Amino acid sequence: MTTTEGTEGTEGTGGPTGPGRRVRVVLVDDHRMFRAGVQAEIGDTRTTGVEVVGEAGDVEQAASVIAATRPDVVLLDVHLPGGGGVEVLRRRGGAVSAAQQPVRFLALSVSDAAEDVIGVIRGGARGYVTKTITGADLVNAIFRVADGDAVFSPRLAGFVLDAFASSDAPPVDEDLDRLTQREREVLRLIARGYAYKEIAKQLFISVKTVESHVSAVLRKLQLSNRHELTRWATARRLV
Repeated sequence: MTTTEGTEGTEGTGGPTGPGRRVRVVLVDDHRMFRAGVQAEIGDTRTTGVEVVGEAGDVEQAASVIAATRPDVVLLDVHLPGGGGVEVLRRRGGAVSAAQQPVRFLALSVSDAAEDVIGVIRGGARGYVTKTITGADLVNAIFRVADGDAVFSPRLAGFVLDAFASSDAPPVDEDLDRLTQREREVLRLIARGYAYKEIAKQLFISVKTVESHVSAVLRKLQLSNRHELTRWATARRLV
């Protein structure tokens, strides 16, 4: 397993980004401006060897773009409309299992929450780095994942090793486990301060459906209002 961000000896030393190499990448993130920033940072193929061949902002788009372009690596956000990064991994189908040139996934997220990291790694991602990573280190991580390595941000590496080295499953939050994937998405957005209309737009559902999900979350967690819900989510580092 390789750690990245601030590692030494990854640039100009004949490492994985050697002369003539090229890795085809799809960017999956629900923030268009962030995708544009990543594209600007790593997308100069002549310099970095990374060729961005597609982008997606939700699960449905991601499944379609990945199937159409068959990239080497997918940079995957954890929190996406339509079911999150785990759902993209679930739908990857033959793209990952194909005998020739498998598609590999590298999670790139602002979150370092245990459930997010373990969820996408169990789903099949080859690594997980946070959005504090530098452009140079991200390029290095992309090439390493393309080569089949497992790559993690330094502060996540020890946690991942501990979680999977244990004979016991990681601790389960029984309260959180009561929620469906869509209810968790609504919970996070509510806790981040989104209005119902904004959540509906983000998740491509109606405002009435959002209200139903919020009611279900409050009932299952035995909370009274969105302020209590926000405190609950913040305490569990879900925001």
